[in-house]
Amino acid sequence: MLTAAVLLAVVASAAVLLLPRIADARWWRATVTPLASIIGSGFLVLGPVLDASYGIWATAVMFGLCLGAYLFGAAIRDNIATIDRLGPERNLWQLRLDTAASWSLAFAYTISVAYYLNLLGSFSVSLTPLDDPVHARLVTTAVYAFVLAVGWFRGFGALERLEQITVSAKLAIIAGLLTGLVLFLLDRLPESGLDLSPPDVTGWSGVTLAFGLIVTVQGFETTRYLGDEYDARMRIRSMRMAQWIATAIYVIYVALLSLAFAPGEVALSETAIIDMMKVVAPILPILLVGAALAAQFSAAVADTGGSGGLIEELTRGRIGVRQSYAVLTAIGLTMTWGLNVFEIIAYASRAFALYYALQSAIAAHAAWQEPAQRWRAFAFAALAVLGLLVLLFGEAVEA
Repeated sequence: MLTAAVLLAVVASAAVLLLPRIADARWWRATVTPLASIIGSGFLVLGPVLDASYGIWATAVMFGLCLGAYLFGAAIRDNIATIDRLGPERNLWQLRLDTAASWSLAFAYTISVAYYLNLLGSFSVSLTPLDDPVHARLVTTAVYAFVLAVGWFRGFGALERLEQITVSAKLAIIAGLLTGLVLFLLDRLPESGLDLSPPDVTGWSGVTLAFGLIVTVQGFETTRYLGDEYDARMRIRSMRMAQWIATAIYVIYVALLSLAFAPGEVALSETAIIDMMKVVAPILPILLVGAALAAQFSAAVADTGGSGGLIEELTRGRIGVRQSYAVLTAIGLTMTWGLNVFEIIAYASRAFALYYALQSAIAAHAAWQEPAQRWRAFAFAALAVLGLLVLLFGEAVEA
């Protein structure tokens, strides 16, 4: 019964998302890129981590992460509008900060690719007898070699089309997961009630752990670099839409998960969601693994291409995209064999926090130039400070 309901939700959601009036709508196509990146960044990992660490407060922490991301997004949206209005006539300091931000983003992409591909490795072996860190890392290493070879010899044009295919499938599977959780929770309610466990991590430790998870809600910044495809107004609108949709999905998901499962009921790992969903419906682990492999691979390809393109642009061609891909692979393999997934997540969060701090500083500087907008300059400056705090104090999950 529950499996049938999950499959019905998946099929119905996919059918709606594939309707021409939605799939071909310009606003939806503009929204898909940041939305795919946000959901791909942390949906599968975040729920079990927040449930195990924050208990009854997991939903509030999830909302806080989404709110922080939305505020950083506000700074980037402000910068999109400023660039559209002033173009190359922007203040010299803004241009210099923008260059620094681009370098930081190229580096952040390098770490995020390691995060995506290590998650891919872990999920690829999660339903097999080879479910251990060594085999997961071997899979990650093989995928790195494949990505480097494709980038070096062919380019990513064909692979990047995977994003268009995976987004609808991923959202449909999420609809199935949420449906399964609702029915599972209703079924357990008469006997077990709602789980209202106290948090395991509190105080400053709870704050620094949340800092280390900011990468799980990143991805909205991709809109900043779609200027060749969409005008500023469309990019600002699509970023907001993507963040609103992602916030709704994340908050509902974490609320259902934390009310249905007590902390410690399933051992915490990067693939804990698979063990949780085995309890909910037998079909869900298979669907989630398929979604994870496609989503993490497409996200890794996008960020690899983004990093290489940024570095080539910033060095004015002195470092080509091929050399950038090779450096990214070397750094990624070092992280793969030297760190666990949760440690990579924390480093990625800190790297993106630097980028968000610089974008907030750019927005603060631009707002300060207009006397009527100086209150906004203080707000953006506060965001820049928040980004630096995440950079300095973000901590990894202890599994």
